[in-house]
Amino acid sequence: MIKLASREGGEMLVARKNQEEVSRIKVRGCIIGGEQLAVVAGPCAVESEEILKETAFKVRGCGAAFLRGGAYKPRTSPYSFQGLGEEGLKILARVGEDMNMPVITELMDSEDIELVAEYTDIIQIGARNMHNFALLRKLGKVDKPVVLKRGLAATIEEWLLAAEYILTGGNNQVILCERGIRSAEPWTRNTLDLSAVALVKELSHLPVLVDPSHATGVRSLVTPMAKAAIAAGADGIMVEVHPHPEKALSDGEQSLTPKGFSQLMRAIEPVARAVGRGVR
Repeated sequence: MIKLASREGGEMLVARKNQEEVSRIKVRGCIIGGEQLAVVAGPCAVESEEILKETAFKVRGCGAAFLRGGAYKPRTSPYSFQGLGEEGLKILARVGEDMNMPVITELMDSEDIELVAEYTDIIQIGARNMHNFALLRKLGKVDKPVVLKRGLAATIEEWLLAAEYILTGGNNQVILCERGIRSAEPWTRNTLDLSAVALVKELSHLPVLVDPSHATGVRSLVTPMAKAAIAAGADGIMVEVHPHPEKALSDGEQSLTPKGFSQLMRAIEPVARAVGRGVR
């Protein structure tokens, strides 16, 4: 039987033994971890207010509750688009307010915690920073929900222990996100580990999202993997959407068009109903 490592005085804070019910993270009237699936959608990067507003209008009309968009972008190449920084945060906050959608964006540097927290509703920690324990400790002192993405080669235990760093600091608003792990497979960007979703739901009370966009890197695979994620027990999905993916400054090849996102939302509804969840 799989067991989480114990801490002095009892079970780890992330352990389901400490809380049978799934944690419900409430953000501006929206819930992650409830009976309704949480759908997060938006472009990989905030490129302009016009593009973000067009995307937000369309994904909200299809049923998405949360708006995503990166103001700071961790890119493998230093020559790739790195994001608009503070201006991107301001655009994201304005569009989120106009559309009445909670916004989520990635935090990369501990020096930017206060700035990112000022403009966003949910702070995302990307795969590259899952092992940045100094940053995780600081987020334990922040009164904002945190989406913690699984590291590129992290075990499930390491992922949960990373979440434990945040919880031990006093912030219990943690949402896990499976976004695929690195493998030898060259035809997809990563390998989506849906067994991790089912296992984490068994071990922990923390809600779990799945990001099929980063997990596959292939637009045609996003909808099938979103359906599979919901069937595996995910509490929601995080999907990249762009009105003109061929012109996107980041991750256009894995971004759905608004029409494709509308088709995804229709496709996941019967799966959600089959597992006793709602979509919208």
